[in-house]
Amino acid sequence: MTRPPEPKIDRSLTLHLRGDWGAANLHRVCGWISQELTDRCGPYTRVAIWNSRGYADAVRAVGRGEVDVALTTPAAFATAALDGRGLYAGEAFPELRALGVVPQRDRLVVGVRRTLGITSFAELRAAKPALTLATSGHDGENHVGVGAHELLTRSGVDVTGWGGTILADERPWETFAHVLAGRADAVVHEAVMLPHWQEFGGDLHFLEVEQDVLDGLWTDYSWPAATVEEGRFPGCPRFRTLDFSDFLVLTRSDLPGDVAYAIAWVLGETREVIERQYRHIPPEKSPVTYPLDPVAMGRTPVPLHPGAAEYYHALPQGES
Repeated sequence: MTRPPEPKIDRSLTLHLRGDWGAANLHRVCGWISQELTDRCGPYTRVAIWNSRGYADAVRAVGRGEVDVALTTPAAFATAALDGRGLYAGEAFPELRALGVVPQRDRLVVGVRRTLGITSFAELRAAKPALTLATSGHDGENHVGVGAHELLTRSGVDVTGWGGTILADERPWETFAHVLAGRADAVVHEAVMLPHWQEFGGDLHFLEVEQDVLDGLWTDYSWPAATVEEGRFPGCPRFRTLDFSDFLVLTRSDLPGDVAYAIAWVLGETREVIERQYRHIPPEKSPVTYPLDPVAMGRTPVPLHPGAAEYYHALPQGES
C-alpha cells in the first residue's frame, strides 16, 4: 500500500512546544516530535520544549500564541475552549486546531474506603461522612481538580461542608501516596493504568457516576462518559464514569500547512519511536495505549488543521 509521502521542509524552523512538568508522558511525546521533525527540516531548525502542567494552561498558551504546539490531556476538555465555555468563559479560542491525538485510555474515578460501607453516590449523600479526600487542586487549570469539583458538586457531594478535608496536590503519585499511607479515605483521580491502583484499589468501593450528571457534563462542556470494565481494579465490577482519555496535540490555524502535515506524518509514520518506549508495559497498563493507529490518531475533538487533515486523508483505505 502507498503511504502518505514523507515531508521535506527545506527551510529551517524555530518552533516552541509545550509539554508537561518535564518528566512525564507529554514531554516524552514532545521529544519524539522534535527529533523526527528536525530530521526533515532545514539544517538550522531549533525546537524548544517548554514546561507546562498539560492542562488548561497548555490550551491557553497555544491559543494565545505563546507556543506553536502544546499537548493537553484529556483531549475532550479542550473542546470548550473553541467557544469559551466552562474554564474558558470570557476567552474563547476559535482558531485552535488539532494535529492528532496520542491514545491513552483513561478514566476519572471516585473511590471511597470499603470500611465506610458506601457503594453509591446516593448512599454517600445520605451518610454525609466527614471524608478526607485526596485529589488535585481546583485552581481553574488542573483538569483533574476541575473535573473532580464538577463531578462531586453535580453529584451533591460537599466534602468540606460535611466537615471533611481535601488534600489537594498537583501530580497523581502525590495523591496516591495519601491513599497508600492511610491519610485519605476517599480519592478522585485518573491515571488508572498506574500500578498504585492495584495496591489500594481493593480497599475501595468505586462509585458509578449517575447518568444525569454525565449527561450534564456532556451538554455543558462536551466531556464524554466512559466505562471502567470489570476487573480493572481488584474485585471491582463494571461502572460508568467520566472519560479522561488521550493526549491532544494542539496548534492554531495559522501554523504553516507544511509544518502541520509534517507533524501529523511524524505522529502516524514514526510511531515505532514512541511505542518502543512503552513496550515493556502491557498495553492495558501503559500510559500510551499502543499499538498506535494512525486513523484513530486523526479522530480529534477539536477540528484538524488542514495540513494535518491532508496526512490523515491520505492514509490507505481500510487501514486500522
